[in-house]
Amino acid sequence: MGGERLEAARLGWHGLDGDRRLAFRRLDDRSGFPWLTASRLPDLLLFAPHRLGDGTHGDLPTHVRTPGGEEMPVFGEDLATEVGRRHGAPVQMMQLKHGIFDEASISVIASETMREIGRLAGRNADMRRFRPNVVVCLLRPVAFQEDEWLGGVLSFGEGDDAPAVAVTMRDLRCSMVNLDPDSASSAPEVMKAVVRANRNNAGIYGAVTRIGRVALGQTIFLSAATEKAEGG
Repeated sequence: MGGERLEAARLGWHGLDGDRRLAFRRLDDRSGFPWLTASRLPDLLLFAPHRLGDGTHGDLPTHVRTPGGEEMPVFGEDLATEVGRRHGAPVQMMQLKHGIFDEASISVIASETMREIGRLAGRNADMRRFRPNVVVCLLRPVAFQEDEWLGGVLSFGEGDDAPAVAVTMRDLRCSMVNLDPDSASSAPEVMKAVVRANRNNAGIYGAVTRIGRVALGQTIFLSAATEKAEGG
């Protein structure tokens, strides 16, 4: 569904607390990936999860605002019926303890990378198209610089106990980047721009190596991968 911009969040061993912990299961699907995503139903982007009440439910949303403006409980039958109607098949809301991720529990992208993709595509470089967990502003403003971080470690804030992520792989993009977050309409030129500019890679995935609090405005440090010495 639509993403949520946060000023701060707790980075746990399975990503940001509350991230991708809920999913609609397609009841008629017996594959290894039965979850309904916006790549199958773009209208999902027009649904907005949020919290009502005193926050006793922790990091998970309690309600969803539909494209028509109705407020529906996350686990209510009305929400599952509405999404199933748009999808054309029944779905059921599920809560997953450790979440569901494409390749890794944390994704990071630089604002300069998104801006360059937007320029090449002739489209607004809305960060919501890329659905990152963390957006960084680079000291050396070069697009796709994230590729150079592979094998390194990103630390969020100063100190030996700062939360950290090991950079494991490039983020190979799919058609999700084509979807406008406000209308769910598709613009194929966005993904084509990523393919032309950087072999369809934009941003990186990582594995959490230290947990803690990440927040807007933190300085992020890169510890580059150590090259193996050659010789006997």
